[in-house]
Amino acid sequence: MGLMLLFSYALRYSLTLVMTLVLVTASTDGSSPPTNITAVLGDTTTFRCHIQKLGSPVIRLYIQKVIKDSQEIFINGFDSSRKLDVAPEYQKRTKVNRTDLSMEMTNVSISDEGLYKCIVFSDTMDKEMPKIHLKVTANYRVPTMDRKCSKHGDGAAGKSCQLSCSSVGGYPQSAVKWEGLNLSLINVIHNESYEDLYSKTWTINQTIMYNCDQPTNVSCAVEGAVSPAVSICEKEPFSIEVITAIVVVLVIVLLIILVLVLMKFCRGRSSRDQNEEAGFPLNACHLQLKVV
Repeated sequence: MGLMLLFSYALRYSLTLVMTLVLVTASTDGSSPPTNITAVLGDTTTFRCHIQKLGSPVIRLYIQKVIKDSQEIFINGFDSSRKLDVAPEYQKRTKVNRTDLSMEMTNVSISDEGLYKCIVFSDTMDKEMPKIHLKVTANYRVPTMDRKCSKHGDGAAGKSCQLSCSSVGGYPQSAVKWEGLNLSLINVIHNESYEDLYSKTWTINQTIMYNCDQPTNVSCAVEGAVSPAVSICEKEPFSIEVITAIVVVLVIVLLIILVLVLMKFCRGRSSRDQNEEAGFPLNACHLQLKVV
């Protein structure tokens, strides 16, 4: 009777263990699509090892970064029976929470981007959780824009404007987008992107030539950073030479008008009677006109 009771307990325990392993395997398949998280350069992010509640307590947790398919590096974790050796770089920037099986990483860098995985150990099993993919971003600074416009050299109407746009400090690599321009009239003459060797952030430069025949406002954008708008192809104000010529013409016209008024005044008083009554000889009028 005792042997039968012992066998019954052993069978029940085995079935419970098998069912636990099946449930854990179904919910924690390492081949499942990775969980995506995003962090801004220099900020803090949290890696969460998503698992269902296990039948037995977790005694060890390893969080590792996948360098290549066959290479991994240990980031942080815990072991109930001993202290784990954590690389100084990650020991200062990572902290593991044993309660919810998560890891906080501070001062995120571009080199932290990549694939991570959690390996959970309990009294009855060890299992790799679905992977976590960390994507790092950095905001580009507000672009600076320069413009140089000149009239067409072939005598055609309109202008040619050389526009340059530059932005630094962003990640990942991006490209310049022009706002307010007809894309069919853009001719790219210089395009350059380079990565900072230390920070791994990008600098984006582009110079274009744009032909226009009417005023327009233009700005350039790199990711979410947009430059202040500037006006190009405005109508030019009158030059100094043109203004001087206009003033000279106005003076001449005024002089002509004055002469005509004086001539009319003198002719109106040319009658002898009027000259005698006013005491203003006709010769004096002619003399005054000559002086003018």
